[in-house]
Amino acid sequence: MQQFIQISPPSHKAPPHGFALLNLGFRPFFLFAAAFAAISMTVWMWKYLHFTLPPLFYVSASQWHAHEMLYGFAFAVIAGFLLTAVKNWTGVATLQGWPLLGLLLCWAGARSLMLFAPEWALIAAGLDMLFNLWLILAVALPIIKVKQWRQLGVLSKVIFLTLGNMAFYAQALGWTASGARAALWVGLLLNISLIMVISRRILPGFIERGVKADVTLKNASWLDNLLMLALVVLLLNLLTVESATTNIILGLAIGMGSSLRLWRWHTAGLWQVPLLWSFYCGLWLINAGFFMFALSAMENSISPIFAIHCWAIGGIGVITLAMMARVSLGHTGRNIHAPPRSVSWIFGLCIAAALCRVFLPLLLPESYRLSVMLAATCWIAAFTWFCIVYWPILSKSRIDGSPG
Repeated sequence: MQQFIQISPPSHKAPPHGFALLNLGFRPFFLFAAAFAAISMTVWMWKYLHFTLPPLFYVSASQWHAHEMLYGFAFAVIAGFLLTAVKNWTGVATLQGWPLLGLLLCWAGARSLMLFAPEWALIAAGLDMLFNLWLILAVALPIIKVKQWRQLGVLSKVIFLTLGNMAFYAQALGWTASGARAALWVGLLLNISLIMVISRRILPGFIERGVKADVTLKNASWLDNLLMLALVVLLLNLLTVESATTNIILGLAIGMGSSLRLWRWHTAGLWQVPLLWSFYCGLWLINAGFFMFALSAMENSISPIFAIHCWAIGGIGVITLAMMARVSLGHTGRNIHAPPRSVSWIFGLCIAAALCRVFLPLLLPESYRLSVMLAATCWIAAFTWFCIVYWPILSKSRIDGSPG
């Protein structure tokens, strides 16, 4: 992981003019994931406002929407990150050129069908499974080649996400009577788990290198292991007995444990660096999601939908934007300490989307529909703006002339 956060020094060479979108995995998948995040939310809002549901008979409209965000948008960001990170971890080249385009087209084909022609879900399922399995091979082979077995923990999460995706399609196609609910909990909590694992590896180093003060941040292995164990138990509980008491205890335990970890990572200088405070805020929104989830398990309390959107918008949405913004700069030879000025607004819009979707309806329940519309507008604006700002960065060759 240390290799992944090392950034090439700025170069004074004239930037090459070649089209480089297929040079490395982060380029097409970050760009298309962000575009899909905006487009899919626009389609969902149109259906939400006009009460037109996708023609899927065996899953609900909200399950269809959740699937596309977790197994469409978020999985694409994971693909871009891992194809790039594994190359740096192992020193072995990952997909590029035509093979990378083939992987992208499998993902894009599945997303297009599920978004605009869900009655063709069988073909979408085939394309999605091809994308998932191809990605697993593309990530696994370099890891196995250099015997970096410690990276198999990250790979295992991709495998479980693939199994969850299969379970969703099995119900969507009418092959099983259930599966979609479990698939969505697997997709949501595995994405959160992956974010927590990766952030534990990289965020302390980002903060130490990104703030002006000389700081050394510490991690406690016992806390990291305890948080992952609690997440596994929470997921198992949701998939089996669904004990409300267990949900309350684990929600509070994970929220407090993760809050302790973030408190230990805090330094005042991070609030001056957009690529740090965005990541940090996203992790706090994940914590808030665990506390709200615990609250939702209590009788006569709030709906779990608020915790789910706190995780999904505030956690997955904000942190993927922060990660994509940083990786795209560092791995194109640009200065991560001088990002485009607009990134603060982009991050702010996504945080505003989380606040509108989660906290506004709690304060003003009579304005629920308005809060959903405001949240969607902020989300669409954030990811559209990211595409506009980062298109030239992701589509042009590295400014230092290096490959990638």
